[in-house]
Amino acid sequence: MKKNILVAGATGHLGLMICKALVSQGANVVALVRRESDTEKIQSLSQLGAMVIEVDFSKDSEITKACLGVDCVVSALAGLAEVIIDTQKALLDGAITAGVKRFIPSDFCTDYQPLTPGESRNFDLRRAFKGYIDEKDIRPTSIFNGAFADILKYNTPILNLKNKSVAYWGDKANWKLDFTTMENTAAFTALAALDDETPRDLHIASFQISPRILKEGVKAITGQDFSLQKLSDLDEFAANIKKQRLENPSGEQELYAKWQQAQYMYSMFTTQHPKLDNQNYGEIEWTSEGEYLNSFLK
Repeated sequence: MKKNILVAGATGHLGLMICKALVSQGANVVALVRRESDTEKIQSLSQLGAMVIEVDFSKDSEITKACLGVDCVVSALAGLAEVIIDTQKALLDGAITAGVKRFIPSDFCTDYQPLTPGESRNFDLRRAFKGYIDEKDIRPTSIFNGAFADILKYNTPILNLKNKSVAYWGDKANWKLDFTTMENTAAFTALAALDDETPRDLHIASFQISPRILKEGVKAITGQDFSLQKLSDLDEFAANIKKQRLENPSGEQELYAKWQQAQYMYSMFTTQHPKLDNQNYGEIEWTSEGEYLNSFLK
């Protein structure tokens, strides 16, 4: 019998990919979207074969109705506290009322659990929701994918194509960073949603690569010898992030304020996956660092 999987945040880039991956696995997909969602994105979901349900997330009865008969809810919602905490709580409560057994929250990021609370605002929001869901009568599974590999294209300090540099903090030139492509994340999430026996936490990475090895990889592909730079000690980096945040209070209303982006960088150099669960589903073809770098450096 086909399983019924509900995806919230289905009009987002990751949400749409998860829906595609679920459809490819033969699942019945319910795409939960806001009434004000982009009509073209809704049409794309319908063309996939997903059942699109528009809801008002402030109305518990609408969420509960959409969740009836669903085996697992996948949240790909993105936002600040009103989304990650408030909307996800409403989604979770509706799922529980409807009798849904499993829930995958929007924890598609570095595993924030070993990190000190307060080091990352966006991770703190997820930590707060984790405290809520872990007290409920439902089986949650968080999927931690490290950083999305796409950030390597965006001229962050980790790989700056304009300045031809690879940077790190502290003594972390050989520190392995966890990167996962969005396609790999979506494929793994779909299979986890269809698996009744998933553990509480799952850790994945398409590839793990240090700044030093990244520099060597870029040279092998482009022939260019990027500089390898230490930007500062980690304590100095953390202090600078706090200063940036204090000086930019408007950033509290921005999902990716500059200081929040710096908090992501800091987390990448202070925690890493203890082990990988990539092989839980052997059919996934994981993208290697060489393949990924080739995709945009050549």
